[in-house]
Amino acid sequence: MDDMLGPGEVRELHDVLASAVPSVQWAAVLAAGERLEPLSLRGRTDVVADALVDALGSYPAAASAFRMGLANPAFTGWMLWPVTEAAVTLALRSGEDEDFDDALALLAELTPRLTSEFAIRRLLREQPERALGIIRTWTAHPDQHVRRLASEGTRTYLPWAVRVPQLTARPELTLPILDAMHNDPEIYVRRSVANHTNDLARHAPDLVLETAARWQQTGTPGSTWVVRHALRTLIKKGNPGALELMGFAPAQVSISDLHAESEKVALPGELAFGFLLTNTGDVPAKLAVDYAVHYVKASGSTAEKVFKLTTVELAAGESRKLTGRHAFRQMTTRRHYAGVHALELQVNGVRHGRLEFDVSI
Repeated sequence: MDDMLGPGEVRELHDVLASAVPSVQWAAVLAAGERLEPLSLRGRTDVVADALVDALGSYPAAASAFRMGLANPAFTGWMLWPVTEAAVTLALRSGEDEDFDDALALLAELTPRLTSEFAIRRLLREQPERALGIIRTWTAHPDQHVRRLASEGTRTYLPWAVRVPQLTARPELTLPILDAMHNDPEIYVRRSVANHTNDLARHAPDLVLETAARWQQTGTPGSTWVVRHALRTLIKKGNPGALELMGFAPAQVSISDLHAESEKVALPGELAFGFLLTNTGDVPAKLAVDYAVHYVKASGSTAEKVFKLTTVELAAGESRKLTGRHAFRQMTTRRHYAGVHALELQVNGVRHGRLEFDVSI
């Protein structure tokens, strides 16, 4: 992913801006493209953003240059991440409310070319109430990218982004944004609302359950989809309130013949497993079937992560064979270690059975 912003993109950025505003000395921006090779994507963004700040010097100059750049269709893609960061840096450096507000407007103009969700975080940290007052107006914007920015940019745990402690401390601050867009006509926007709400569930589950129940009462397909995806973490945790909202009542079930095709997994590889699920109760049951993998850590201890398998409905006394496959490969987000791992099944929040297997690197 680091290569998404490389020397080629920086040269193109230089050419676009030099064509739009030839009076500015852009040589430092071009030179910045030659210093990217050992850096991560975030590090590369910072280097180019710093060069833009030095070249432009003030927020009004930056805003004018970047808006003129928008006239060029080539002003798009990952070259815009340092553009948005430079605009925010200069707006915050000026300390003027007018520049702060205009920086938000500029990010909204840029976000259809590349999301401004990362740069907006520093504005939120500086003046959360002021920023949110403007961001809330975007929920009615005609451009879906701007509406999504309202939700995605204010997520508590937005990947790759700096944290905004005020949003964690006061999760209710973003509810007006979510309320306005939980039934948005675009799945692109609704997915962001669901992910945002799922983020809130990590530290404000009661607020999320109350909100989801309210949305569910609308009965629209959009709201139903958002609620289901917004509650996915609480469902995996076996939260009774979330299970109840999604129609997963306590059920009497049994698990038998839990087995794996092989007790050994060599990376990269996968664990194929199967089992027999039986509704032992005397009424039909709607069942959320998940599984937890207990990963071996570097210390030798284990840490679990729950994954969704399927949803089934079984009549009283009915049994069904179910199977699953879980991949093991080294990733930037998870490093695997050799040792004895385990898999547990979870049905409507209750754990059943345990299967151990050996992972070799």
